[in-house]
Amino acid sequence: MSTIDIRPVAGNIGAEITGIELGPDLTVDEVAAVRSALNTHKVVFLRGQDHLDEAGQAAFAELLGPLTTAHPTVPGLESERRIFAVDSERGNIANSWHTDVTFVDRPPAYSVLRAVHLPPYGGDTTWANTVTAYASLTPELRQLADTLHGLHTNNYDYATTHATLGDERVAKYRETFTSVNYETEHPVVRVHPETGERALLLGHFVKRLIGLNGTDSSHLFDLLQSHVTRLENTVRWRWSPGDVAIWDNQATQHYAIADYGNQARRLHRVTVAGEVPVGVDGFRSVAWVGDSGRYLVTS
Repeated sequence: MSTIDIRPVAGNIGAEITGIELGPDLTVDEVAAVRSALNTHKVVFLRGQDHLDEAGQAAFAELLGPLTTAHPTVPGLESERRIFAVDSERGNIANSWHTDVTFVDRPPAYSVLRAVHLPPYGGDTTWANTVTAYASLTPELRQLADTLHGLHTNNYDYATTHATLGDERVAKYRETFTSVNYETEHPVVRVHPETGERALLLGHFVKRLIGLNGTDSSHLFDLLQSHVTRLENTVRWRWSPGDVAIWDNQATQHYAIADYGNQARRLHRVTVAGEVPVGVDGFRSVAWVGDSGRYLVTS
């Protein structure tokens, strides 16, 4: 086995791993090293993984746990239905802070994203640590956040001020994205199933905080979300060909920066199935609308 080196790339989140060639043949120790790095740094980056194709990417991800289908509503690739194409042809829908697929009752545990085609400039991705965001709250705000629940949905106009709207392709993708309506009640603070850390479960799929009027919900959401996205709590990755990013979807949010004009940008994502989030008081997330069972089954 090659010597594995893990080096932080920012103060509160993110590390680069060298000495590993991703694929289905990683040793138990190598997989354990990746998982340990994810627990510590929340997102890790590996360069020079040009050997990977769709099958190899999915086979590696499966070492972290059972995979989901590509997406609850958007079809995957014909060659590998567990792969979701993050493609500029669909419009810049992801240029807003979010945790992947929180509108279902079991959001993914991990995401593995591989660069396929990059623009000549721009197109970076930024991640934020939702564990340190929670820890940065005052004791009084933590106590309040511990009691809150949020309603997450895919059929909500969260992206109006961010997405590139008006294009026929974007409208078609939006129609597909919302073809099945999902709504799920999550605790605002979830307990990480592996580390036991407390993390804020927010992001752009939150429609409202349950039990509050619209104004109070919006203000309180903005206050808590602002702790997630403080620059000191983030890491920004400039993609190069062959790069792979792996992140803990239970402890992060991310934002795809849409600053590359009309240039093409395409990355492929595969997600590892997660558990039902559990709050500080033991509350388990509840699906209000939509059955995510087919999304969670890949066989």
